[in-house]
Amino acid sequence: MPAIHGLNKTTLLDYPGRIAATIFLGSCNFRCPFCHNADLVAGDENGAFPSISEDEFFSFLDKRQGLLDGICVTGGEPLLQPDIAAFCAAIKRRGFAVKLDTNGSFPEKLRELVEAGLIDYVAMDVKNSRERYAETVGVERFDMAPIERSISYLLSGTVPYEF
Repeated sequence: MPAIHGLNKTTLLDYPGRIAATIFLGSCNFRCPFCHNADLVAGDENGAFPSISEDEFFSFLDKRQGLLDGICVTGGEPLLQPDIAAFCAAIKRRGFAVKLDTNGSFPEKLRELVEAGLIDYVAMDVKNSRERYAETVGVERFDMAPIERSISYLLSGTVPYEF
């Protein structure tokens, strides 16, 4: 399971129409100079950021049955986690809807999770215009193709989304 580096136990804002909790996963492939979770991402790379155990997280969820109806999975970039599908499946088995916050750079993984029924809502952060994307995400010679594929996929209407 992915390392969970933060937990907001209740939110009325992060998942439209739902009472939810938000979990923060480490690691990101962007280096946005304005990132509001930069400490989480940098701390994860250095192994210095505290983690919440899988058992602790799922124990928390089990106690929130009937109180929460959704879980927001954010980061960092959650789709970097190799076991994100199993993690979302474990959340879904407990009866919670899953909202994914993503930067859109992994369209195939996004499609896989949505089509497997593991994601109920997607919030994709579109960072800037094509001309300024690399500068904005802090990655030289950034390839926009994956971002554009994610946008196109979400626009197809397969899953509720926001940009």
